[in-house]
Amino acid sequence: MALDAEPSQPDERAAHDLPPKSYAEAAEEGAIAAEDERERYEGAGQDSSPRSPTRGHRRKGSRQSNGSIGRKHGEQLQRADEKPKRRNSQLKSGRRAGQGWHTSKIRWAPLNVPLQRRLQTLAVLVHTLSIAGLVSLFFFLCAIPILWPLLLPYTLYVLFSNAGTSGELSFRSEWARRSKLWSLFASYFPARLHRSQELEPTRKYIFGYHPHGIISHGAFAAFATEALGFSQLFPGITNTLLTLDGNFKLPLYREYALRMGLASVSRESCENILSKGGRNGEGMGRAITIVIGGARESLESKPGTLRLVVRRRQGFVKLAIRMGADLVPVIGFGENEIYEQLDPHAHPYINKFQLLVKAVMGWTIPLFHARGIFNYDVGMMPYRRPMNIVVGRPIRVVQSNHPDKEYVEKVHREYIDELMRIWNDHKDEFAKERTEELNIIE
Repeated sequence: MALDAEPSQPDERAAHDLPPKSYAEAAEEGAIAAEDERERYEGAGQDSSPRSPTRGHRRKGSRQSNGSIGRKHGEQLQRADEKPKRRNSQLKSGRRAGQGWHTSKIRWAPLNVPLQRRLQTLAVLVHTLSIAGLVSLFFFLCAIPILWPLLLPYTLYVLFSNAGTSGELSFRSEWARRSKLWSLFASYFPARLHRSQELEPTRKYIFGYHPHGIISHGAFAAFATEALGFSQLFPGITNTLLTLDGNFKLPLYREYALRMGLASVSRESCENILSKGGRNGEGMGRAITIVIGGARESLESKPGTLRLVVRRRQGFVKLAIRMGADLVPVIGFGENEIYEQLDPHAHPYINKFQLLVKAVMGWTIPLFHARGIFNYDVGMMPYRRPMNIVVGRPIRVVQSNHPDKEYVEKVHREYIDELMRIWNDHKDEFAKERTEELNIIE
């Protein structure tokens, strides 16, 4: 038979002649009831277990000191306070705003860069953007109606002018070629010109420059300016760097190219330059520089490599034999180092598109990058990496208006042999970080 619960309210206890219950006993019973309720909640769904005899003993209302009961009550309250702290430690936070900025991979140029280095960067920027900048300036001028009476005749003159192919070099300016601007340009990398042998000023020459690189900055510094001392190393020789014929149809840029002594790479232009002027009025003492690999070779430009397109190129050999011009191989060590490029072999579809553009337009679109003006990792400015342009020994050619195939192949082999000699003699000095040897791919 169950016993009736002992009343706890003072009035009910007085009606049953029971003494008043102390506050400590009431607090103990309330804490025990709360603990039982929590255990029943946490043990829901689990197998029941025998009740603790200790808890049963407490439930009988055994007499304990007020201090002991207070300590137990305090411990129970402390355990109850620990519950929310454990829940707070399980919070999941989002990413910290702005966390990536201090770990950015882009290296920014400091503000205290010396003035000379700033001027070097400016000189390279001027040349790199010369085509885009001057053509854009022309179209800007076309938006001013008052200038139309001047721009229209000038445009017709550019379209029908043959200054790039005449071979007369009448627009060539030694003042422009010797400008201090180009000294800053060459010292940016820095670049330096070396010769293997003196050249006689009484003969004609065809310099074959390798590799093409992305923009052929080395060829421009060595053969379109006097920044590297071409006239000092090869006195009495007038050298002309050749470029695409279409560049001489671009308004304003055409004037820039002609003042720097550039000319068209067309067959007509080459023959005119090597047959006019010079010491005897027939081209003696003149030279032209052709970037042999062309646009096809630019797609193979990659740091640490030297992949040349020369085996199938025999047109320049035939030209040399017809004009009686000696062949002079040139290797620009470091030309491939100043730009990074998307590897065409790893992306065949992009490579096919680039070759299609080359077949249709005559030029290609290398997907390249290097550094910027104010940073060292993103942009179209070339890297500051040294270039050493080594001019090899001349290959004597016997002039013939109708050279036979055997002689052409013989001279071509001698040309490649000289290229290999330059590489083998100077690779350990100028190509220390190469990843492969010179490779003639075509």
